[in-house]
Amino acid sequence: MWELIGVFRRRVLGVAVVAAALYPLSSAGWHSAWSEDLGTRSMNLRQAKIFLAAGDFRHAVDACRREVEARPSVESYVYLTYVYQALDSYVEAMAQADRWVAVELLYLNLLGPRPDDLVDEADVLARIAKEVIQSAVRRQADMTAALAARLDSEAVSRLWAQQTNWRKSQPGDWWFGVPDEWAW
Repeated sequence: MWELIGVFRRRVLGVAVVAAALYPLSSAGWHSAWSEDLGTRSMNLRQAKIFLAAGDFRHAVDACRREVEARPSVESYVYLTYVYQALDSYVEAMAQADRWVAVELLYLNLLGPRPDDLVDEADVLARIAKEVIQSAVRRQADMTAALAARLDSEAVSRLWAQQTNWRKSQPGDWWFGVPDEWAW
C-alpha cells in the first residue's frame, strides 16, 4: 500500500515543480492566455469540463496540466488550482456522506489505468485513501495558487470571486462543473 501512496505522490507533486522550472516568472510580464486568443476555448479546458461533469478527476487534472503547459497564464494556474480544490471537496463530501466505497474507487481512478489494474486489486483502506488524496491535492492547490498569484494577483482575485459565486450557487455539487464566466 505504501508503494501505491508513493506512486500517487510522485505523479501529483512532480508536475507543479516541472511547471515552475519550465515557466519561470520574468520581469517582461505574463499576460492572460485569453488576451492572445480571445473567445477561443481551449480543447484542454473543454475536455476538463467534461471530465469534471463525469467525476473523472484524474483526467480533469491532466487536461488542466496540459493547459498550463500549452498556455501558461494566471488563468491556467487558477483553473488547475480549482480542479484540485474540486477534488478535495468531492472527497470530503463522499466521506461526510459515509460513501467510502466511492472514495476508494476515486483513489483507484487517480492511480490511472494499468493492465494489472484488471487483475490486481489495490486493497486500499478508503479512509487512508481519503487522507492521502486530500493531503496531496491541498498541497498542489496551494502551490498552483501561489504561482498564479505571482503572475497577476488582481486577475486571481477576479477569478476567485467568480468561483466563489459558483460554489454558492451549486453548494451540493459545484465540483462537477466550472463557473459560467470561465467559458470552458
